[in-house]
Amino acid sequence: MKQFDGFTKGINLGGWLSQHELTDEHMNTFITEEDIKKIKTMNVDHVRLPIDYSVIENEDGTDKPDGYKHIDDCLNWCLKYDLNLVLDLHKAAGYIFDDHENCKGFFEDKGLQNRFYTLWDKLSKRYGKYSEHMAFEILNEVVDPEVKDIWNDISEEAIKVIRKNAPDTWILIGGTRNNSVVSVKELKAPYDDKIVFNFHCYEPLIFTHQAAYWVAGMTDDFKISYPKDLGEYHDVALKTIGAFYADLTDGYAGVMCDKEFFKRYFAEAVEVAAKYDVPLYCGEYGVIDRADPEGTLNWYRDINAAFEECGIARSAWSYKEMDFGLTDEHYKPVYEELIKLL
Repeated sequence: MKQFDGFTKGINLGGWLSQHELTDEHMNTFITEEDIKKIKTMNVDHVRLPIDYSVIENEDGTDKPDGYKHIDDCLNWCLKYDLNLVLDLHKAAGYIFDDHENCKGFFEDKGLQNRFYTLWDKLSKRYGKYSEHMAFEILNEVVDPEVKDIWNDISEEAIKVIRKNAPDTWILIGGTRNNSVVSVKELKAPYDDKIVFNFHCYEPLIFTHQAAYWVAGMTDDFKISYPKDLGEYHDVALKTIGAFYADLTDGYAGVMCDKEFFKRYFAEAVEVAAKYDVPLYCGEYGVIDRADPEGTLNWYRDINAAFEECGIARSAWSYKEMDFGLTDEHYKPVYEELIKLL
């Protein structure tokens, strides 16, 4: 399996240019050069920068030239502090990963798809010359497994558009089910030799998203520790947040959630990546700040060991705030040990 050199360990800049009210004040202050300087001390070699299309486009598709300034700033700071950058289109016109019911039309609407290709044409023209330091992630978290074939076709067309301007840039592609590792096998054979297969991992979600207000069925006072028997995680998830979140731990009763579980969980995707000789990258993984810090350390220790043994590059979610902030007060007592496990 090919390695993703220069992008082996990273930090997400969640909440800056995506998943927030994108006012000028917020975008000018949430992440600054001092943050990138601090990230350089955090045992990583790159950042993943989620952006919403609305940072650089108006609703009618016309450009917002000032929006590019924030991407440019991040890139220049990264170059200054010897960090690479994954540019992640987190939300596209017509497709928002956390509004699934209102986004099904993206996979049927040729107009929205053409707008998607046009946006990547503009981004690749602007940033394709930075191929040694910047990678492109064409879309965050496709949800519905029913659109896997359409998504393969759309992603291939986007790659063709990008390649006209950026022949040497790494391009990251993820599967369905919110970019689950079990969907890597659904991806088409790589278009060329600069493709990366991408997934996210928040398993077991009942632990990593405990007391998360946005997860249906979760309560504010819910607590659960790590590690536990996977059968227990499954049963608790089934009773609280439903089968969708419980399915991925089904069939593991009597098995402890540990490094060996994560290695087995990643094994199929590793085999697919090895078959096609592409790098494998976990673009998001992390634990909510409502979890016990010691349990979080245990989780990071296990998943980090699995990443290392499987040769998987990765980027932790997230640098600050966003309920997962590694630099926030909640993790201050274990911060030094935690960043060693990224």
